[in-house]
Amino acid sequence: MRRCFLAMAMLIGCIGSAPVPAQKPAADAPRFEPDAQWPRPLPGNWILGQVSGVAVDKDDNVWIIQRPGSLLDDEKGAQKSPPESLCCSAAPPVMKFDQQGNLLAAWGGAGQGHPWVQMEHGIHVDDAGHVFIAGNLDGDQVLEFTGDGKFIRQFGADDGTKGSNSTTRLGRPAHMMTDSAANELYVADGYGNRRVIVFDLSTGAYKRHWGGSGSVPNDDKLPPYSPASVSQGFNNPVHCVRIARDGLVYVCDRANDRIQVFRKDGSYVREFKVEPQTLGSGSVWDLVLSEDAAQRYIFVADGGNGQVVTLLRQTGASVTKWGRAGRQPGQFKSIHNIAIDSKGNLYTAEVGYGRRVQRFKRQH
Repeated sequence: MRRCFLAMAMLIGCIGSAPVPAQKPAADAPRFEPDAQWPRPLPGNWILGQVSGVAVDKDDNVWIIQRPGSLLDDEKGAQKSPPESLCCSAAPPVMKFDQQGNLLAAWGGAGQGHPWVQMEHGIHVDDAGHVFIAGNLDGDQVLEFTGDGKFIRQFGADDGTKGSNSTTRLGRPAHMMTDSAANELYVADGYGNRRVIVFDLSTGAYKRHWGGSGSVPNDDKLPPYSPASVSQGFNNPVHCVRIARDGLVYVCDRANDRIQVFRKDGSYVREFKVEPQTLGSGSVWDLVLSEDAAQRYIFVADGGNGQVVTLLRQTGASVTKWGRAGRQPGQFKSIHNIAIDSKGNLYTAEVGYGRRVQRFKRQH
């Protein structure tokens, strides 16, 4: 029997923090149901490793980036010579699916005559169908490809410069988003640096950057996070950047359990706290804005607590939480990224031992 997924809010658990209390959802809050048959089985005896990124393009195709190098020994026996078992072979890092979950394309990886990252992380597809990927190991930058995997350019240079005020080198970038109207690329930078940095989309030239609360970023060692005392600047990792239709820029300050909001010039507007009792890996791993014209809601991928939190965009008020830690459909093990299509359906990517992409059908 199909049941409204929101009922799972009564079962919410958490990872690394106090249990999350059950929450009665607002009457008009969006509701979702997991689609356990999505995606369809992969061809070629392929298996997914950690799925570190998910994105939806303008045609509602769903893209993921996953980590072939994260497979365990007993998951890659078929690709050894001679084969050790029937299971399995690593799928290519970049994969494209249609709305029915059919695989449309797969490509990418090292040793193919173009740069590649050491550790696959975020993915973004722009209005032109170009695919951007980030890597979060030292030296990784942001790479741009055509939709069929032809290398275009690299943003950032592994030139030996260091720190959050370098205008050339990215510090383990996590995520990126394009602003087509302004012809700019925004990068959440990242696991090493503590900033948002903006490049010219056509040339890759540096344009501007800023740190937490709109400050000049610095790389001083931070004390452990405490809900009672939060730093002005970003913590590591600066894990996502999203641009709303009204021009506001939303940044995931993951380990500080908050979303910070800016104008495009980096001036600070406000911040929203999300599950501020969460320690360890933090609560704000990714976010997307709802599909309606006003983008009324923010959907937050809370990886630290294994849930999705829905906020009102204007106030930051939490209107519902759903999901719990686990490996069954509709549960999450290290929910890392989140995406939304034009109909309001959500897609989630899981790293660690989650290793999957899930689809959640909008019910209301």
